[in-house]
Amino acid sequence: MPKAIWNGAVLAESDKCEVVEGNQYFPPDSLHKEYFKESSAHTTCPWKGVASYYDIEVDGQVNKGAAWYYPEAKEKAKNIEGYIAFWRGVKVEA
Repeated sequence: MPKAIWNGAVLAESDKCEVVEGNQYFPPDSLHKEYFKESSAHTTCPWKGVASYYDIEVDGQVNKGAAWYYPEAKEKAKNIEGYIAFWRGVKVEA
């Protein structure tokens, strides 16, 4: 089962992930929400839409913008709408 881990903490785990462009997208209900803080950052993907970000905080350490999701994905990316992916040192194990 895929797991996202950072700073020794399991951030998310699920056997219902979607893989897009090599990234595991975790369903929203798989998050351990205590580690996630809304970020004001946004980026745009031409085919997926506007991405929103979370900062990850574990044991007082913050990893800014380490998780992203598409709250309103474009039609071709509807399968990952609301799902969360990781980068910036977050290890995803399958």
